[in-house]
Amino acid sequence: MLQVNYIRENREKVLERLSVRNFKQPELVDEIIKIDEERRSTQTSLDSISAEANAAAKQVGDLMRAGKKEEAEAIKVQTTTCKENIKSLTEKLTELEKAQFNLLVLLPNLPHDLVKPGTTPEENEVVLVNGEPAQLPKDAKPHWELATKYDIIDFELGVKITGAGFPVYKGKGARLQRALINFFLDEAIAAGYKEVQVPHLVNAASGFGTGQLPDKEGQMYHSTVDDLYLIPTAEVPVTNLYRDVILKEDELPIKNTAYTPCFRREAGSYGSHVRGLNRLHQFDKVELVQVTHPDKSYETLEDMSTYVQSLLQKLGLHYRVLRLCGGDMGFGSAMTYDMETWSASQERWLEVSSVSNVETFQSNRSKIRFKGKEGKAQLAHTLNGSALALPRIVASILENYQTENGIKIPEVLVKYTGFDMID
Repeated sequence: MLQVNYIRENREKVLERLSVRNFKQPELVDEIIKIDEERRSTQTSLDSISAEANAAAKQVGDLMRAGKKEEAEAIKVQTTTCKENIKSLTEKLTELEKAQFNLLVLLPNLPHDLVKPGTTPEENEVVLVNGEPAQLPKDAKPHWELATKYDIIDFELGVKITGAGFPVYKGKGARLQRALINFFLDEAIAAGYKEVQVPHLVNAASGFGTGQLPDKEGQMYHSTVDDLYLIPTAEVPVTNLYRDVILKEDELPIKNTAYTPCFRREAGSYGSHVRGLNRLHQFDKVELVQVTHPDKSYETLEDMSTYVQSLLQKLGLHYRVLRLCGGDMGFGSAMTYDMETWSASQERWLEVSSVSNVETFQSNRSKIRFKGKEGKAQLAHTLNGSALALPRIVASILENYQTENGIKIPEVLVKYTGFDMID
């Protein structure tokens, strides 16, 4: 959530950066500023009348102690109007604060200056391409056909048990999943991240704190009886570990990693581009979350991007890095890098990771602060990234490592899988 003071003092900048996102309601900015002016004026009046009432109360006490009861009673009568005004102004202030809040939550984060305008994925900026496409057999197959051929993923069983988008992993397919999870966690720990295990259901306050609510409410599975939400990513519970916490500056950066299943309704997703593992309602992911000093967050973003790339390099996958344009970024992101692997079988790029700096967008909502040497609390920056999401990584491994005799397992995974071939 953007800070009101920043919006008021940087109106033109805010409007210019929102236009990079192709934001459709720029008039909200002026509405927020207008309400804020009225709110501040009301607060000033309330403070003045409250001070007047406090002074009168002190005067009444002094008069009563001096035995001047009649004078004290006369002043008491005069303060009745003050009390009525205080009540009226307090109610008005509460209404204004609520109205301002309801508008603020509709504003997305402001893109960083390096983020270019755009509205579609085709307008994203290619930052880097690494490696060459795998040389595949002439009869190379997409991963959903390979999964059936080697009986490692059963999409129909998932439909029977739950519905589309909930595959069942079997035999070596299940072991490959587990191997990837352990590999990603071990790599993260070696890179200085602390592993945490977190709940897979969160309350509304947690969903609001990281920006999923109210923006993505329709994309989340909601347990209405208990008013809890299934997590779309471990980013939500891990970031909320620090909600309403004031950290010490020397504790930064905080680096956490977590494995969780992720649940996404993905309403409106249809077509061949979502076939097989390309888009699921339930999938596994290892997530990275950092809480950093504002001065260090973009350096941290580059480090996280480089780290995720190192995983793709160790897996031997041909990939590219994109800096997303304004219109393709998530609601809370100030800058996002996407990593995509090439699928020669599908002849398209598959997104396998997003790494984002959300600056103070989440910490303002969640009140994640730190105290520096001056002793003044200020908002930290938060970052998150997939390292990695499993479905499209599994799809990439199956497709890019297929041979005439079966599917080879990347060398770094063999010690986790216990086998080097799916055949």
